[in-house]
Amino acid sequence: MPLPKIGILNISDRASAGIYSDEPGQACVALLRAWLTTAFDLDYKIIPDDQGVISAELIRMADVSGCGLIVTTGGTGPAPRDVTPEATRAVIEKELPGFGELMRATSLNYVPTAILSRQLAGTRGRTLIVNLPGRPKAIRENFEAVFPAIPYCLDLIGAARLETNAEVMKSFRPKT
Repeated sequence: MPLPKIGILNISDRASAGIYSDEPGQACVALLRAWLTTAFDLDYKIIPDDQGVISAELIRMADVSGCGLIVTTGGTGPAPRDVTPEATRAVIEKELPGFGELMRATSLNYVPTAILSRQLAGTRGRTLIVNLPGRPKAIRENFEAVFPAIPYCLDLIGAARLETNAEVMKSFRPKT
């Protein structure tokens, strides 16, 4: 049986050009390795802030690579090149607004500029796509807030089951 596959998509003009190191993507991988007890394969890419490129990569990761979970980092602010939410919205079938709402509410505990954030999440077939901000500290704060719901969401959409290490990340599943 193949391992569940998780896509990590760091969206950054400068990181994709080699100007910045890829700290956001690596922060996501480190959190997943700490939180999950389920072994998984990674589909990992760094791409520029380009709506067409982002949408195409999300489709490839979901439809071709078979990722059950895709996590994007970056491109969620109000700047002209920040187009991750638009690219995501173009490829998802169902938006899950609670993810973005919780991430913004969580970020407001740290910075008043959280209201400028445009993270969102949604499903494409059997794939959950979650947009995170681009800074490692904000990635941790936001991902930690929404991750408890992710394993059950994956169950509901028919993706591979992910189990967490309850000592560091408690996920919620209804009692059966």
